[in-house]
Amino acid sequence: MTIFKLPDLGEGLQEAEIVAWHVGVGDRVVADQPLVSVETEKAVVEIPAPQSGRVAELFAGVGDTVRIGTPLVSFADQAAVDSGTVVGTIPAETPAKPTAKKGGGARGVKASPAVRNLARRLGVDLAAIDASGPDGAVTARDVEGAAAAVASRGRAEPLRGVRRAMARNMTRAHAAVVPTTVTDEADVGAWTPKDDVTIRLIRAIVAACRAEPALNAWYFSDREERQLHDRIDLGIAMDTEDGLFVPVLRDVAKRDAADLRGRLEAIKLGVEQRSVPLAELRGQTITLSNFGMHGGRHAALVVLPPQVAILGAGRREKRVVAIGDKPVVHPVLPLSLTFDHRAVTGGEASRFLSAAIEDLRQPT
Repeated sequence: MTIFKLPDLGEGLQEAEIVAWHVGVGDRVVADQPLVSVETEKAVVEIPAPQSGRVAELFAGVGDTVRIGTPLVSFADQAAVDSGTVVGTIPAETPAKPTAKKGGGARGVKASPAVRNLARRLGVDLAAIDASGPDGAVTARDVEGAAAAVASRGRAEPLRGVRRAMARNMTRAHAAVVPTTVTDEADVGAWTPKDDVTIRLIRAIVAACRAEPALNAWYFSDREERQLHDRIDLGIAMDTEDGLFVPVLRDVAKRDAADLRGRLEAIKLGVEQRSVPLAELRGQTITLSNFGMHGGRHAALVVLPPQVAILGAGRREKRVVAIGDKPVVHPVLPLSLTFDHRAVTGGEASRFLSAAIEDLRQPT
C-alpha cells in the first residue's frame, strides 16, 4: 500500500480545496494521469498521479480543504512514488466538473429504498429531516417538503479559493485591529480630463507618507511593536467575481506615472487570468481602495494586519465649494482613512489625510 500526500504547490501555499476527483476507488491509473483538481487562493490546479497502480482509497471528498502533506489517495499496488511530481495549472474558468461528495450521515435513518433514491435526486440529507412516518421512518412527503424548504431559502454556496481566503482575512482583521475612520473631501477642480484618478491617488499617498510616516507601518500586537517603512509598497484593492485581490505595487515613490500605469495594467491582467504570483499579493505596507468607481462616498474600511492604514476614495461628484468669497461648482473627491488606533494616533491620521488632500488639490 502506497499513500500519496498533497504535494507542495509552491509560493508558500499551505492548503487547497478538492474541486474534482478524476479517478475513483478501484480504478487503475498510470503515472502522470490526471488524478485530482484542487483550488488554491490563486487558481485551479490539476495534480497528476505520481505512479501507476490501483486506487485503494480516497482520503478527502469534493469540497474538503486539505493541507500540504495530508494523505490524498492510497494505491493498492506497490510502486515507487515519484517524489518529483510536477504540479500543473489549468485555467480557473474551465475547472473539471465537481463530483458529488459522499455522505454517510443517513445510514441510521429509517427510509425505504425509494425514499432514499428520492433524497439523492433532490440533494436532501435524510439525517436532517424530521420524520413523520410509522416508527420514525422518513416518507417521500418529508423529503419533498425538505427540498422545497431548501429551495425557498436559495442555493447554498460554499466559499472557495479567493473568497474563502478573503473571509478568513476579514475575520482575522476584525479580531485583531482597533479600527477608527476619519473622512474628508478633496476639491479636485484643478484636475484636467486627462488626469488618471488612480495615479493621482497613489501620488497623494506618497506625499502623505512623507508628511506622516506613521501610517506606512506594520504593527505586531504580540510584541507591542511597530515597524516604520522607508519604502512604500502599496496594496491596490481589486474587486473581481472571484473575490477581493490586493496585489502590491512596489516602491511607488520611485516610479513615474507611466511606469505606475503600465504596472497597474500588468497586475490587472494577472488578476483576471489568476496568474499573479503569491509573492505579489503579500507585503503591503499601506493599501488604497478606489471603491468610488463602483459607488459610495465614504466607508469604514478594513485594515489587514500587520498594516495600520488603508485610504479609500469614494465617488467623485460636483459640489458647490467656496473659492474666496464666491461659490463655485467643482468636482469633489470623498476620502476615507481607516487606521489601527493601537499604533496610530488621531493626530497622525489627520495629518496624513490633510497632506493627501493638499496633494490632490494641486494641478497635474
